[in-house]
Amino acid sequence: MLNESGFIERLRSRFAAQGRVEVGIGDDAAVLRSSSVDHVTLVTVDLIAEGTHFTLPPATPRQVGRKALAVNLSDIAAMAGRPETAFVAVALPRRRGADCALELFEGIAELAAEFDVVVAGGDTNIWDGPLVISLTLLGTATGRGPVLRRGARPGDWLLVTGPLGGSLSGRHLAFTPRIHAAQQLHQTVELHALIDLSDGLSRDLTHITTEQGLGAIVEAEHVPIHPDVPVDLPFETRLRHALDDGEDFELLLAVSPEDGQRLQDAPPLGVTVVHIGEVTAAPGQCLLRSADGREEPLTASGYEHRF
Repeated sequence: MLNESGFIERLRSRFAAQGRVEVGIGDDAAVLRSSSVDHVTLVTVDLIAEGTHFTLPPATPRQVGRKALAVNLSDIAAMAGRPETAFVAVALPRRRGADCALELFEGIAELAAEFDVVVAGGDTNIWDGPLVISLTLLGTATGRGPVLRRGARPGDWLLVTGPLGGSLSGRHLAFTPRIHAAQQLHQTVELHALIDLSDGLSRDLTHITTEQGLGAIVEAEHVPIHPDVPVDLPFETRLRHALDDGEDFELLLAVSPEDGQRLQDAPPLGVTVVHIGEVTAAPGQCLLRSADGREEPLTASGYEHRF
């Protein structure tokens, strides 16, 4: 069976970055370098499909449109970039009629206005299948340039920008992409690595560590658990929700211990960061450490598409 990670690696080896493409397949967005040294374009594409990423109902077309843009905004946030222009391609279900289509684009328009994004084109099809929407978002790098998934160093602190778990209760349709937080963090400290938490902390952490032959230790007691995870569940169960549920769209960042302490002592205005662990030099070894010091493998159990 071929899983999503394996499939992406095959594509990555087949379509290597070259020419203007400075960073290609494998990160949150592609990085295109123009003839101007100071101008870097970020490009990301996300496709969401009825039955996999949302269900109609209880989700409304307006919520789905909003999510289609929001997940792309989150990818630009994961590069500490500034979003600019969107292109939308949709396969609209014939059975849902024109009202569904109009509401879908209202959801996109509302969030686009909030983040100063211009919707500049796309494609529309009508068919007898479910609702499918693909959105391409262009942005520009800010500050020190785009922050990639790779770049973490042994000893770096791992921090997250908010509580995790329980997103499928409805938060996955209404989250706020961490565009502003990413830019403020980028201005304040040197971000060694950055990723948005779409597939679950336990899985997305490996995107920061594995490629560079690094490991990590996550402190179980420090992982912030969202109130959407029922409080009457045992701690271990609530923790697994925080580690594995996915679609939180918070940011996971790696910074030096000095910068990590700086963010703890004086975080940028409106930004919350929680220190959850450290990067280690142990190749491929991600561990979960309990309050009593016991360590166990942190299994990558978040969401992954499989063929």
